[in-house]
Amino acid sequence: MMAVLIILVYIVRLLSLQIFSDYYKSSADSNAFFRKVQYPARGLIYDRDSTLMVYNESAYNLMVIMEEQRGIDTLDFCNTIGISKDEYIRRMDKIKDRKLNPGYSRYTPQLFYAQITPEQFAVLQEKLYKFHGFYPEQRTVRRYSTTVGAHVLGDVGEVNQVDIDSDAYYRQGDFIGKLGIENSYEKDLRGKKGVQILLRDVNGRIKGAYQNGQYDQPAVPGSNLYLGIDNKLQALGERLLHGKIGTIVAIEPSTGEVLCLVSSPSYDPHLLIGSDRGKNYSKLASDPYKPLYNRAIMGQYPPGSTFKTSQGLTFLQEGVITPTTAYPCHGGYVNAGLRVGCHGHASPTQLRFAIQTSCNGYFCWGFFNMISKRRYGSYEKAFTIWKDYMVSMGFGYRLGIDLPGEKRGFIPNAEYYDKWYGNGGWSGQTIISDAIGQGEVLLTPLQIANLGATIANRGYYYTPHVVKSVEGRTLDSTFTTRHYTMVDKRYYDLVVEGMRAAVTGGTCRAGAIPGIEVCGKTGTAQNHGRDHSIFMGFAPMNEPKIAVSVYVENGGFGATYGVPIGSLIMEQYINGKLSPASEAKAEIFAAKTINYGSGTR
Repeated sequence: MMAVLIILVYIVRLLSLQIFSDYYKSSADSNAFFRKVQYPARGLIYDRDSTLMVYNESAYNLMVIMEEQRGIDTLDFCNTIGISKDEYIRRMDKIKDRKLNPGYSRYTPQLFYAQITPEQFAVLQEKLYKFHGFYPEQRTVRRYSTTVGAHVLGDVGEVNQVDIDSDAYYRQGDFIGKLGIENSYEKDLRGKKGVQILLRDVNGRIKGAYQNGQYDQPAVPGSNLYLGIDNKLQALGERLLHGKIGTIVAIEPSTGEVLCLVSSPSYDPHLLIGSDRGKNYSKLASDPYKPLYNRAIMGQYPPGSTFKTSQGLTFLQEGVITPTTAYPCHGGYVNAGLRVGCHGHASPTQLRFAIQTSCNGYFCWGFFNMISKRRYGSYEKAFTIWKDYMVSMGFGYRLGIDLPGEKRGFIPNAEYYDKWYGNGGWSGQTIISDAIGQGEVLLTPLQIANLGATIANRGYYYTPHVVKSVEGRTLDSTFTTRHYTMVDKRYYDLVVEGMRAAVTGGTCRAGAIPGIEVCGKTGTAQNHGRDHSIFMGFAPMNEPKIAVSVYVENGGFGATYGVPIGSLIMEQYINGKLSPASEAKAEIFAAKTINYGSGTR
């Protein structure tokens, strides 16, 4: 009986192996066939005028299959590709280290050397037949036709284990977008891998294509991207901020397309390609001035007096003021023993003149009267209504730009002040600095530029985006939908008048451009050191083509750096070039530097 049972078990196992299981067939196939991955060309990147900014260049990875790597002259191999024997051993040990390479298998291709140069490949190709188990894998590397726009363009680097685990598309040695739009549009840019099926003989040598390539799958190239970025405008912005810490953001109000996005200091994108990428990245990451940090979308700053425009709009809509409401300013806001200083100008002031002269007193009084118990029943309710207006204008939350790492800024709520002062322990007087873009209020430079675009549009904005179009598909509707604020269009017209007056005879006089109706608002944000210099504006007044924010850390008054730099950016974009006088001014600002000591935030 036992013998019969054993025979039955063997019969069942044989049937399983020979009829139902494909294990041995798969094993035989793996010996007979070599499936060579075909990598697609990564999508190209163009600026708004179809100027090529990022392209591809052929390169090779040197792969090794450990099971086939035998009988080679190690010294000859090392001399051929230009590495030492110690380096050869280190690379082999790294491949076999399952902690560093969890997907290791002796039977699958492993990356030995990434992106060997064309010169190395030419020498290697002649002797490759001697180095069993090694073979080249054709790839491409990114190249740049420009040295600007690093924070927008981003870079491509080798995948890590997290990338591999989170997306089955990737395997060890693949490349992925790490920063900028290379990261946020990775799935569009990367394309689709193909496969070439090759026949191998009993010794594992490649004998040719299987069935004349009938079952090969060609790689599908990645989609090209067309940006809203103006390459010349970006270059001018980076030149103007040379030697300074700060940002310039320009938006086309009618579309939300970002025309330039400058974060200074920046870096040459060529530093993050090729075999020196890791070394250069480490240097940039350890730089105390943080060139990798995209201040335009990650920096969270007090907006200063640019914020006053949002306050005037809110006060008008809520009926706190009318266009003719006048508030006193005797050297500033003076109330119940509290004084918020202001520069000298006529008093009392109405809204248009308050924007023109950037009057602190006017907006403090408006804020004080809005955050009152009499108007809404409690300070908490009044402040919640105020906060809702700020959120509708794009503050306090991420706008949703198509770049990784955007910060939300900060708009406090009633609960925040209850926590700090206790329930009932605060009022409009306590938090009066919020009225003038100081206190706890923080915006990103992108949000300040978007405020300019919203005013230019008289009450709505599009989510800012750096990519204008993607080849082969429509742009996400997120970027083509209007976002309306809680303020009526008619009140925006009043604020626009004040911003125009600031350029014709107020704090933004240095921003005037012959033949162009510029609207602007200065900002000077208090800081532990020297004040920050800020500008927000747009032009032309009635058919706006560009909205701009400029933020120069420790630059002093808004009129010192912010206004003239913003004016040059607008002139370059609208006219397509700078006048000789403006070019001379640009040279002066490009040569100016600000001493920040040994490092910064």
